[in-house]
Amino acid sequence: MRLVKLDAIDSTNDFLKDLARHKNAENFTVVTAENQTKGKGQMGAVWNSEIGKNLIMSVLVKDFLTDVNDVFNLNIAVALAVIRSLESLKIPNLSIKWPNDIMSADKKVGGILIENSFKSNDSIDSIVGIGINVNQTYFENLPQASSLALQTNTIFDKEALLFSIVDHLKSMLESWETESATLKDQYTSLLFKKDVLMPFQKTDESIFMGTINGITATGQLEILSEDGSPMDFDIKEVKMIF
Repeated sequence: MRLVKLDAIDSTNDFLKDLARHKNAENFTVVTAENQTKGKGQMGAVWNSEIGKNLIMSVLVKDFLTDVNDVFNLNIAVALAVIRSLESLKIPNLSIKWPNDIMSADKKVGGILIENSFKSNDSIDSIVGIGINVNQTYFENLPQASSLALQTNTIFDKEALLFSIVDHLKSMLESWETESATLKDQYTSLLFKKDVLMPFQKTDESIFMGTINGITATGQLEILSEDGSPMDFDIKEVKMIF
């Protein structure tokens, strides 16, 4: 594993994407930064982080995805790798708020952004961006945000967490072919508010009551309406109100 440490960068995902494009970067090359000026979240959202307090990292994953219909498999593996690493630190009440938010109780402590590059030879390279709020203790105007430090009253080693996540991710991807069904079940069982009747809002701002049942084979969120009818939603098509 090659580790590139930066003091500041606009986006570790963009830096690693450029590195992979112009050089034959090895699998699991990692870029980390103390400050990220243009951090990205899902669908263009902005990821803000206090300088030096949090884990900001991007990992190059090659030779795992081979089919465009299976891209959510990598999301599952990455989310579980993060969860397992945080479990080893005794972070309480961990869950995954679909598709890629890492929760401790009802607070967001991390997020994942995966960007896939489809090559002319049908291979797929993936840039896995991971942001974990580690030692930051103040979040202005972000009532649902928290950090590992706030959740446990403990200061953590960011680099140790980085290596733990990469080790878990490597192990997960190596065993995917034989353990994919089990790992998908684990992801589903960790879904935030699974089986809890909750209000949801659609893109037209209409609100309905439903329960999260799981995910489809392509990574859509499956919600059961109050009468038990299943509904599938893509990213940004539905919002949980909590």
